Formats: sequence, C-alpha cells, structure tokens
Amino acid sequence: MSSKDSDDKFLHLVKDTLKKDKQALVFVNTKQRAERTAEIIAESIKESNEHLEEVSAEIENVLARPTKQCKRLAKVVKKGVAFHHSGLMAKQREIVEDEFKKGNIKIICCTPTLAYGLNLPAFRVIIRDLKRYGYRGYAWIPTLEAQQMFGRAGRPEYDKEGEAICIANDEREAEEILERYINGEPEDIYSKLAVEPVFRTYLLSLISAGISRTEEDLVNFFSKTFWAYQFKDIGRIKFMIGGMLSKLKEWKFIEYKSESNSFTIAYDMDDGGIIKPTPLGRRVAELYLDPLTAHKILEGLETEKDKTEFSIINLCTNTLELRPYLRVKVREYDEIEERLIDFEDEILYDIPKPYDEEYDEFLNSFKTSLLFYDWINEFDEESLLEKYSVKPGELRAKLKILDWLLYSCHELAKLNGRKDLLNLINKTRLRVKYGVKEELLDLLRLKGIGRVKARKMFNNNIKTLSDVRRISEFELRKILGEKTAKNIKEQVTAKQRTKERL
Repeated sequence: MSSKDSDDKFLHLVKDTLKKDKQALVFVNTKQRAERTAEIIAESIKESNEHLEEVSAEIENVLARPTKQCKRLAKVVKKGVAFHHSGLMAKQREIVEDEFKKGNIKIICCTPTLAYGLNLPAFRVIIRDLKRYGYRGYAWIPTLEAQQMFGRAGRPEYDKEGEAICIANDEREAEEILERYINGEPEDIYSKLAVEPVFRTYLLSLISAGISRTEEDLVNFFSKTFWAYQFKDIGRIKFMIGGMLSKLKEWKFIEYKSESNSFTIAYDMDDGGIIKPTPLGRRVAELYLDPLTAHKILEGLETEKDKTEFSIINLCTNTLELRPYLRVKVREYDEIEERLIDFEDEILYDIPKPYDEEYDEFLNSFKTSLLFYDWINEFDEESLLEKYSVKPGELRAKLKILDWLLYSCHELAKLNGRKDLLNLINKTRLRVKYGVKEELLDLLRLKGIGRVKARKMFNNNIKTLSDVRRISEFELRKILGEKTAKNIKEQVTAKQRTKERL
C-alpha cells in the first residue's frame, strides 16, 4: 500500500467517525507527527463554529507571546481537531481535554502518553503508528502499550461499545499486528524497586518514618514486596540492603545506635543495632530526593569555588531527577564545548574527561543547564523552541522539577550550615520561577506583573516600586493598559500605607 493509499484510508476512517457523530483518538509515535496529522485532518474539514473560534483564541493566548506551536494548535481547533502531547502547556492540554469531553473537539491526535490515566469519550481509537525509534532502532511497540491504547475506546461512562483500529500497510503487516497485539500476551510487569535510585529512596524513607528500625526490619519488609517475589534471592537482597545502608551512613543520612544508647559504626551492628535517621537524612526523605542527588548537591555546595546562579542551576541539573537531558547533536558538539570553556570555573564538581564514558551524558546535562540559563536571561518560549527544540510544555515541566531541586538545595544548605549561600539560592530560584534577569525581581513583587510586563516597565525607566509610586497612573496606562495600571497603583499605595502604620 502506498503512503497516499494509507493516508486516504486513514482519512476515510476519520470522516466515518465524524459521520457517525462520534469522537476518536488517533495515536501516533511522535509529537511532530501528532501535530502534522491533526493539520491533515483539519484541512479535510470545511466547517467550524463560533464556540470553537473562541476556544481557538483562548488556546493561542495561553502564553503572553504565542509560539508557532500555539498557533498551529489554535488553527486546527477551529475545525474540531486537536493534537495532544507533553510539549503543550498544561492549560492547553486541559482545554483540549475539556472540549473533547463536551463533544466540541471530535478528533485528538496524540502520543501514547494519552493512553494512561485519562478517561475520555472516544468511541474509536485509531492507532496509526505501532512502531517507533528506540535503542533497538525502528521497532514494534510493546503489546501492553498497544492494549492500553485499545482500552481508551468505548469507555463505560460514555459508550456501550467502542472500536480500536490498527492501520496496516499490507497483508503481511496486518498478520503481524494480529499476532502481536490481538492474539499476543502482554509483557511481564517488573517492580520499580529493582531500580537503584528508587531502592535507596525507599530505604531512607522507611528508616526516616520509623517503619524499619533495624537491618532485620528492612529485610523483612522488602522480602514481602513484589520485587522480592520476582527476584527470589533473599540473600542477595540482604546484601544489597547492607551495602546501601553503608552508603547512607557514609553520606551522613543515617547513624547506628546500640541498645545502650552509644553510637557505633554500621558494620558492628549485625546483632540488632537501631538505625536512626540524622536530621539531614530525615529532611532528604521529606523532600522525596534521591539520597545520591542530595549527596551530590551537598558536595557541590562545599567546594571552594565561587558560586553563581549558573553554578547552582548546573548543580541541580546534573541529577537523575532532571533526566532525560537535552541531547547534544553532532552538529552542535563543538559549539557546546566552546560554551563549556566559558562556564568551566562555575561547575561545582569534577568534569569528566572527553575520553570518559560519562562525558557525553555530562555534555547533555550541561546543554540542559544552558537552556535554563537562557530562560533566566529572558529568552522567550519561541526562541527556546527554535534554539533547543524544547516545546513550551516540556520547558515548564523541567522548570517545575528544577524549582523543586532548588528548594531542596536551599533546605540542604541551611541544614548543613551554609547560610552564606541561602540568598544566592533564593535569588536563583526566583529567577527560574519567572524567567528574568535579576534587575526585574523587585517589579515582580507586584501581582499581575510577569516577565513581559516587568521588562516593558523597566525599559520605560520604571525599575523599582518607588518608581511605580512616582509615575502617574495616566502615564502607566500608556505602558501597561488601564486595568493593569490601576491594579498596580492600588498595590503600591496599599504597601505604602502598611509600611507607614508599622
């Protein structure tokens, strides 16, 4: 079957869905394909309505400066079609989901992430791509994943029945699909406790919460888990627990206490010593941090190098929590290494050598740090999309994780007696939150003022709250509009009155 024939049959399925006055989810393998497929469908639909015009405008203006992606989504929504993936802003995904539930949007083209957790009124699921690129090249997706997609069709709350349709290019592929996904068995599920970062995080949490107070308690707890059932070797699990406890003690997150209240070292306590969290270890558990991440942050903060905003951002970026990193493409390798020379003195840990196995992953984390650094230097979403191929939704998701890591960094510094770093960490966190240079932070204390309006004010010589008090509301309206000008004038007046009363 030619590509055109495949497209024709696919569009016929979509039109048949619309003719039945039903809704469909179309699953594809990449974000770019989801967007392009939605555009192809929208081009084949002539009708639009007034309500969808309003929804389109709302979607386009979620960001102060709409990106090309915002405009693409807004355009297809006018025809009752949408795309949905992790690169969208959360608000845009929410609008698309709500309008689909209301029946206004009829077709959503999406990546497999929509197959998990959401309950939508899709009578029909059309799976256009059952292969994708991975570590083994272009390969079939897992049977379990395909069956998750099938399960989105005909949800009991919305329909009495549903249809899941896979598109094959020829008879041979149709037979393969039948064998793999209809008659095939789903893959086994494996416990995430087998992953080391999860294991050490749970281990510290159990100790911190007082659920397990001895090594024997920990072995008994883990022996009852699904992981132990799959692993089957309790002796090996005991050995792993002992090794990890030694690490947690070395990092000063736990300590051992004998029955006589005297503290001793870990390897003397096989006879029933009590394991206690240190204040530092308890806080790490409360922050839901991987103990290895906490250890690396603490080590970085203790280096003798001068600390900068980039230092703190890079320290928090070089963690498991922010993976997957942006990948350094072959054509930009030299450029990234040149940037590394500029920032080398600000990196708070040992940089791997170019011949080290971990060097490429380090460069990926460094590139991700550069993304954040550009963000706090007021590159907008469209510029970052062009420069790093990072969609607004992906950027916001990573910024949210970075904010959590920066908060954790502040808490660890405070507990470890590094009060000299708290102002720098707080300032970095604020700049990451708003995506601004330091000079705008004073103006951002005003409600309703974000990075765009703050920069507009600063460029018009309104640089502090005192400047806002001095300028007339009439002049402020010319810069920000009537409603915003009135709002911030009221705010600074209220702040001044409060200050005078005090």
